[in-house]
Amino acid sequence: MLHTEIAIIGGGPAGMCAAIAAANQGARVTLFDRGKRLGGQLVKQTHRFFGSEKEYAGIRGIDIAKILYEEIEKNKLIDVKLDTTVLAIYSDGVISYEEGKSYKRMTSEKTIIAAGAAEKMLLFENNDLPGVYGAGAVQTLMNEHGIVPGNNVLMIGAGNIGLIVSYQLMQAGVKVAAIIDAAPKVGGYLVHASKVRRLGVPILTSHTIKTALGNETVEGAVICEVDDKFNPIPNTDQTIDVDIICLAVGLSPQGELLRQTGCEVKYVPSLGGFVPLRDENLQTTTNGVYVAGDSAEVEEASSAMVEGTIAGLSAAEALGYGTNIVAIKEGFKNDLDVLRSGAVGEKIKSGLKLLSC
Repeated sequence: MLHTEIAIIGGGPAGMCAAIAAANQGARVTLFDRGKRLGGQLVKQTHRFFGSEKEYAGIRGIDIAKILYEEIEKNKLIDVKLDTTVLAIYSDGVISYEEGKSYKRMTSEKTIIAAGAAEKMLLFENNDLPGVYGAGAVQTLMNEHGIVPGNNVLMIGAGNIGLIVSYQLMQAGVKVAAIIDAAPKVGGYLVHASKVRRLGVPILTSHTIKTALGNETVEGAVICEVDDKFNPIPNTDQTIDVDIICLAVGLSPQGELLRQTGCEVKYVPSLGGFVPLRDENLQTTTNGVYVAGDSAEVEEASSAMVEGTIAGLSAAEALGYGTNIVAIKEGFKNDLDVLRSGAVGEKIKSGLKLLSC
């Protein structure tokens, strides 16, 4: 039976920052990730980040992943386990995992779950046709493997992900026929919406997709207008000639491992779905289990990095490491508050008020 002081599950922006923060205070950390390299969503994000210098403002996501990885690689207190899937967390605290082709077990004094989120699907006729992608899959194809998914795309979702991926598609020479969203207004930052509009892409709010056309692969799509209750409006159907339908309709927090710890969860739509109750230190209702990033609530990567830092500091502090951690955490909590300013941030903050424990 192996043992670590702090086990961190998920090597994305939240998990990487949690590992760095905890190890910098002197704690011994094991960082698990099922991928071949660390970075999570950062390794496919080619756009420059907002925020402050602390959150790497002006730096592209792929470069942030490299900066964090180099810092982790230098720290001898962090043991990284790649190509490793955490299978379960048992009631006695034992973590079971598959590393390569070996089944192993480990105990930890504190556990931080930063497992991220999964893409949501949308129900419409023929949504299983080849050529219907999630936005994350499109980013992976283009930004990690250099493969364009098709020639002519219908983007569904005008949030930040839909707008950013649309712009990345156009940078790769792919035509974006339209961006549609069932909401009455654009959900993403206007700076992203303005970029694609300037390039001639129509953004159709109060619209949804009814059908994907085609036999073997996507050959088109039927869209229509919706009313204020999101019901299709008769006689508003419109056929669009596309070979790719890209879904950017949100993410659902990965909560399976959290549930196994026995922590209390609550359904909060503004945070992405079922999310755990937590205190100001990001500790859940299960003692010694912390949460950060999209597993806690679906948000921007900048916020995930700050949350990961707070969770890492909190876990290290609970083990008796570090000095002046309370003041350091306060600084990061203030940063998080600034990142959550604006309309989108207000939704996050109102949702978080329901989760205090």
